[in-house]
Amino acid sequence: MALPQVKETATEAKLAALSIPEGAAWSTSIREDALARLRKVGLPHRRDEYWKWTKPDSLNAPEPTPAALFDAGGENPVFDAIDRLKVVFVDGVFDPEASDDLSLTGLEITRLSDAMATDIHWAKDLYGTLEARGQDPVARPFAILNTAFATDGVVIRATGKAEKPVSLIYRHQSETSDAILHHVIKVEEGAEVTVLENGPAAARFNKVMEVDVADTGTFHHVRAQGRDHERQAVTHLFGRLGERSTFKSFTLTVNGVLTRNECVLEFTGDDATAHVAGASVGDGKFHDDDTVFVTHDAERCESRQVFKKVLRNGAIGVFQGKILVKEGAQKTDGYQISQSLLLDDDSQFLAKPELEIYADDVACSHGSTTGAIDEEALFYMRARGVPHHIAQDLLVLAFLAEAIEEIEDQELADDILERLDGWLSRRRG
Repeated sequence: MALPQVKETATEAKLAALSIPEGAAWSTSIREDALARLRKVGLPHRRDEYWKWTKPDSLNAPEPTPAALFDAGGENPVFDAIDRLKVVFVDGVFDPEASDDLSLTGLEITRLSDAMATDIHWAKDLYGTLEARGQDPVARPFAILNTAFATDGVVIRATGKAEKPVSLIYRHQSETSDAILHHVIKVEEGAEVTVLENGPAAARFNKVMEVDVADTGTFHHVRAQGRDHERQAVTHLFGRLGERSTFKSFTLTVNGVLTRNECVLEFTGDDATAHVAGASVGDGKFHDDDTVFVTHDAERCESRQVFKKVLRNGAIGVFQGKILVKEGAQKTDGYQISQSLLLDDDSQFLAKPELEIYADDVACSHGSTTGAIDEEALFYMRARGVPHHIAQDLLVLAFLAEAIEEIEDQELADDILERLDGWLSRRRG
């Protein structure tokens, strides 16, 4: 079927500004296949079902909209107090001088371009594989574009329990940078790794992370998206879970004119667990879209989606979450909750929770609510001498707590809470 003219025009204009990076034969063939798939589906349009609430025009544009650099005023970056292995990217390019040595017990870490320059590398079987699997039944064009044109990234293989987290740090130094990063992570049987991400990355950022978790493997992911007010980002997290494996991901979003986070998970082994959570606090020109698709194709698996958004001054929050339970995926336990706290009458929360179930012995639920600050709780706190704005901030933090509790490492959870409290205090000031 031919693409609508508007999508074909936007797609070809975007492709004209890009070129496939040079690399080994195995990466070139995968990139060319992705390019053919992108031409077939086209870039997204507002008439596409999963883009009706998020305008993709600025992401489709051949050149990024300039984004002013953010001055943190001397504040230490998130995770700065955590003992971690730092891998730094500046405007989408790996910075070896700012990064730590990539050697770590239990892990093999390689720059993506170096892996692609090797004739035989384990990443050959994963790069673009989970992304391609995640295109059915919903097309994810920006992820396809990423596979075709990603210029940098890392490949991580966990062979045991990593002694400390791997921290991917994204720094933004050019107001017109347009970064495309692709990470591939393979967690071997019984292995465990924690990956941290923070920083704005670029004026416009397109990122894909493919995570393959083998039987009994464990993957933890905590992300704090950069605080540049004008940044735009579209990110994709693809996960495949083996038997008795664990996958947990949390994302904090507090700034950015446009952020679209997609998470696509697939259970392929029995008795696996996957939790995906997010906390967003938006003020003013802020649009945050979390789109999640979880496919249960194995027995006795548990999935949780927990998303909380606090919005004010015209900010917009979007949640689109789906649980698909395939025939034979008995004893599935699927839970999904999306809630927003609107601090004024100008903000919006748009939600589309979905369940599609083809097995008869499951426990699946979804819910979505929107509301204002609890006036009785606010009155109770003010009656005991707590100033109005402080009381409101305490209630906001309590509202976000369920999502933050999905972070298993308490030290990381405390760091996230501290950042949120600081953000609220600055807005109060």
